[in-house]
Amino acid sequence: MKKLRHKLVIKILIVAALLLISQQVLAQSWRPVRGGISFGISGMSVLSQKDNAVDFLIVHDNKQKNQGRLAIISIQGQESPVYFPIDWPNNTELPLDLEALTSIPGKSNSRFIAFSSAGKGYDIQLNPTNKTISLIKVFELAKIPPDSNFEGFTLQNIDGKLIAVWAHRGADKEPAIIYWGLFDLAKYQITPIGSAQIKVPFPTNNVRHISDIKVDAAGIVYITSASDTGDDGPFESAVYVAGYFGLSGDKITWKQNPQLFPLYRFKYHKIEALELVTGANGGLVVGTDDENLGGYIYTVGQDN
Repeated sequence: MKKLRHKLVIKILIVAALLLISQQVLAQSWRPVRGGISFGISGMSVLSQKDNAVDFLIVHDNKQKNQGRLAIISIQGQESPVYFPIDWPNNTELPLDLEALTSIPGKSNSRFIAFSSAGKGYDIQLNPTNKTISLIKVFELAKIPPDSNFEGFTLQNIDGKLIAVWAHRGADKEPAIIYWGLFDLAKYQITPIGSAQIKVPFPTNNVRHISDIKVDAAGIVYITSASDTGDDGPFESAVYVAGYFGLSGDKITWKQNPQLFPLYRFKYHKIEALELVTGANGGLVVGTDDENLGGYIYTVGQDN
């Protein structure tokens, strides 16, 4: 009987050790950036990449004066991310609740538009050498529907036309809404073209149907969805292909995916940032706003 108990204890210890190892491996795939509620990642865009190194510019959805709005994350191979805070320019109004970030197609890698939940855009120029930014222009969406809460904004060239795509996040039974239009960068004006409603099948509770959005060069639209039950979680997230944009004659057309299914699903993290990184070492990269747990970054499908 003692031998049987001894063998049982050994088996339990082995199983516990294996579970601990598997949890550690899983944890390593998500790289912590900074801890704390003011360091969640609500939008991200590639700043530069070379070989096995990539730098991202990120935004935080902070609202207080003493909280950061921008930062650079530098990742070298499998090393932990290095975080560099970027000060907002002096003598300019601090943005509130930045929820998205996009590069500007056709411009240098240091030109971006940050976007707030209220529909206000900030055209910024980054000096990567001294890690400072200059504010070029502030603009707002026209005719914003009541109760809108935008969590995604991106730009892409579709057959020579600069398209702006932005998204109201939705909540539970209320669908998200994707909007798109032609963007005149010289005038900072968007000519609306259309909109579409989207409800995702997962997560199922406390869901924001769109927490970020990006469009690749082929016009394919990727979205993230997230469940937010409070500052301490628990969280769940997923990545979807929502549809694609194309050109019919000289008109931009939208083809929505009629049967949404999660390309990837994640427990324990609230994804609010999405970026598409080209090249052999690239992939679909997500960032999280895990509230009190801070921000994490993960390259989907990457072995760690």
